[in-house]
Amino acid sequence: MKIKIFDTTLRDGEQTPGVAITSEDKFKVADALVELGVDIIEAGFPSASEGEENTVKEISKNFPGKICGLARCTKNDIDACIKADVDLIHIFIATSPIHMKYKLKMTEEQVTEKIRESIQYCKDQGFKVHFSLEDAPRTEENFMIRTCRLADEMNVNYINIPDTVGVCTPERMRHIISMLRKEISTPLAVHCHNDFGLAVANTLAGIEEGVVLPHVTINGVGERAGNADLEQVVMGCKILYANKFETNIKTEKIYETSRLVERLYGIKISPNFPFVGDNAFAHEAGIHVHGVLAESSTYEPITPEMVGAKRRIVLGKLVGMHAVESKLKELNYDVSDEIANIITKKIKELGDKGKRVTEIDLIAIADDILGRKKEEKIKLVDLRVYNDFGKKPFAFVKLNINGKEEISVSEGVGTVDSALNAIRKIKEYNNVSLEEYHLDAISGGSDALAEVTIKLSNGKKTVIAKGIHEDIVMASVAAFINGLNLLE
Repeated sequence: MKIKIFDTTLRDGEQTPGVAITSEDKFKVADALVELGVDIIEAGFPSASEGEENTVKEISKNFPGKICGLARCTKNDIDACIKADVDLIHIFIATSPIHMKYKLKMTEEQVTEKIRESIQYCKDQGFKVHFSLEDAPRTEENFMIRTCRLADEMNVNYINIPDTVGVCTPERMRHIISMLRKEISTPLAVHCHNDFGLAVANTLAGIEEGVVLPHVTINGVGERAGNADLEQVVMGCKILYANKFETNIKTEKIYETSRLVERLYGIKISPNFPFVGDNAFAHEAGIHVHGVLAESSTYEPITPEMVGAKRRIVLGKLVGMHAVESKLKELNYDVSDEIANIITKKIKELGDKGKRVTEIDLIAIADDILGRKKEEKIKLVDLRVYNDFGKKPFAFVKLNINGKEEISVSEGVGTVDSALNAIRKIKEYNNVSLEEYHLDAISGGSDALAEVTIKLSNGKKTVIAKGIHEDIVMASVAAFINGLNLLE
């Protein structure tokens, strides 16, 4: 069965507390969603402001045939969607007793009339209609059926069942969808919130019963505890039901889209978040690593490549020799089993002390045991950072790269940013992206040692490196240069 994906990252996702994105950033997200293969993009709530209306209009112009706008059952809201040139108008009104009594202060008859008027007005203007019964699971069932029959008789394009406060269970969702499918022929959608952690489960339960248009957001962003997560819903359809439910999503683009939204929305993805979290394809325990290296399906439900991610072997006290040997080969070290065993024991000792072992640490351990001194291709010769009050910080950097000195100057939003920007401005490194930055104080007091751990990528390879110094800028630059040496 074909499932269309309705993404509301730009509307419900933007309602996440603390999130405020620019029109330019909304375009970036819309473009990424189109590239991902999303069928319908809810670009915003045009009546919210003049700026929102203009942004939705520009997105509609650039991505014709895909854009939806949200509207309450009022003429003003619908007119704003019409002015924004959307392809589909998503009208909604609350139908639960608690909403009708305390929010709308309307009777069932008044709500019914509002629905009729709003659908008719949209259709008179020549627009497709997506109708939602807000707070559907808490709506009295006979009233739910009556409102859905009305929308069905008026030939709306979709009828949506929103679990507005996330109180539905999969069993309840199956019942609602099964009941409505016996009453109406209009294609059904679901919009599930995650207040009880059931948004994805409820969405999949709805799909099992015949829903063809699940509402989702990238990374599950949304109000309160968020919405059903696109990544999990799409991969659930693909894997858990053996392709019984097909989507147009290019799953190999999921990871990059997720990281774009993480960066633009400023909401950090939890490490254990399915498919896109840092630990989704990370392994440390020796038994697990051995299994994954022999056959990935032993401890991974899908390959990381399916969502555009990469597998990561973590070095710590639970690590086994197979993991260490694999990591050493990746770093171009060919060692005997005896040496690998010694290195593994050393890593376990460090792990027992609570130390995180990075690739830089592994190289240092291996070189020490092998009696080697690793020649660094990139060395810091000089660093000067200027941060005058009221002016934008800038940095001067001089590097020695394979015996040749390179000089660069750059501004930044802070001293660390300006120093790292200066390094990246050097031609050899302008394709290197800083994917993560983590700062720890490893001693007390105002003169504490700073430990900076970063993740760098050049598009082909991703590395983790660290730097330690009394000065945060120096620690950051040291970590960055250590990472560049690993990328060489």
